[in-house]
Amino acid sequence: MASSSRRDMDMSLFFFFSFLLTLTALVEAAGRGVNNNNGGLGASFIFGDSLVDAGNNNYLPTLSRANMKPNGIDFKASGGNPTGRFTNGRTIGDIVGEELGSANYAIPFLAPNATGKALLAGVNYASGGGGIMNATGRIFVNRLGMDVQVDFFNTTRKQFDDLLGKEKAKDYISKKSIFSITIGANDFLNNYLFPLLSVGTRLTQTPDNFIDDMLDHLRDQLTRLYQLDARKFVIGNVGPIGCIPYQKTINQLNENECVDLANKLANQYNIKLKSLLEDLNKKLPGAMFVHANVYDLVMELITNYKQYGFKTATKACCGNGGQFAGIIPCGPTSSMCEERDKYVFWDPYHPSEAANVIIANQLLYGDVKVISPVNLSKLRDM
Repeated sequence: MASSSRRDMDMSLFFFFSFLLTLTALVEAAGRGVNNNNGGLGASFIFGDSLVDAGNNNYLPTLSRANMKPNGIDFKASGGNPTGRFTNGRTIGDIVGEELGSANYAIPFLAPNATGKALLAGVNYASGGGGIMNATGRIFVNRLGMDVQVDFFNTTRKQFDDLLGKEKAKDYISKKSIFSITIGANDFLNNYLFPLLSVGTRLTQTPDNFIDDMLDHLRDQLTRLYQLDARKFVIGNVGPIGCIPYQKTINQLNENECVDLANKLANQYNIKLKSLLEDLNKKLPGAMFVHANVYDLVMELITNYKQYGFKTATKACCGNGGQFAGIIPCGPTSSMCEERDKYVFWDPYHPSEAANVIIANQLLYGDVKVISPVNLSKLRDM
C-alpha cells in the first residue's frame, strides 16, 4: 500500500512538473512573439539599402559600413554593440518582424551562421549603398545591388527546399512569408544626383528616362522573386531625400528648407512606382504587392516633429560637419547627442530608432493613406 501510494505521488509530481515545463515553454514562446498558427509570420525576407541593412556590408570590402561604435548603441540584442545597422537601434525591418511574430531577426545573408534552421525566421539581403541599378553606389567600391540580392535569394530558396522539402518550402514561402523591399534612394543620391560620377548619366538620360529605367529594372527584379514563389510583398517608396541632414548641409540650407530637385525626383519615381505595383497586382496571379508611402510618413515626422516628442528633425544625432552634423557619417570620432530618442535622424542619412518605431507602427496598423491596399498586420494574415 505504501509503495503504491509513493508511486502515485511520484507520477503526480511527474505530470505536475511536465505541465509546468510545457506552460513555461509556451509563455516564453509567446514572449518572443512566436506564432505557429496558420496566420503567423513564416520568414521575413528583407531586400534594400542601408535603411534596412542588418550587417551584410560587414562582410564586404566597402566604404559603406556601420560596424563601429556608437552605431547600435541602443540595440538591446547586441548589448549596445555595433552590428552593421546604420542606426542607433533597430531598423524598420527589425521592428516589423518583431511585431508580426518573428522568433528572431532576419539573419544577414553573408553572415557565417546564415545556415540551416537559422534561415527559417528570415534572411536579410540588404546592403548599404545598394540600389535598383547596378551602377548605383560604385563610390563605395563594393555593395550588393538589387539584382545580386535576388540572386542570393535564389540560393536561399534552394536551401529551403533542402530544409523543409519542396512542397512544404513552397507553402512556407508563398503563404506565410513576407518580402520587404526598401530601395531606390541611392539611385538618386549616389547615382543620378551624385556630383562628377553622374555627369555621363545626366547627359544621356533625362530624369524621366532614368526613372523609367529604374522601374523597368525593379519590375524584372520583383517578377524574378515571384517566379521563386514570393507572393506577399511590401515595397517602400523613396522618402524625402532632399530633407536629410546630408542634403541640407552640403547645399547650405536653412533649417526649414529641403533640396527641391531631390524631392521632386523622389515624387516622380513614387507616382510611377505605385502604378507599377497596381499593374503587378493585376498581372501576377496570387500575388499581393503592398505600397508603403514612406515619403509621406517621414515628411510628417520632419514637418511636425514636436508633436511626436522630438527636439529636432534637421540635425543628425551622430555625425560631424556643418550646422546639421551632416557631412561625415557616424563613427568613433563623431559627436553624439545625449537624447537619442529626441532626434528624428541618427546620422546624416538614416532615421533614429525612435523614428523607425513610429514609421513601422504606421506600416503595421495604418490606413490606406500610408499603406495600401492593406497594412502589414493584415498582409501577414492573408
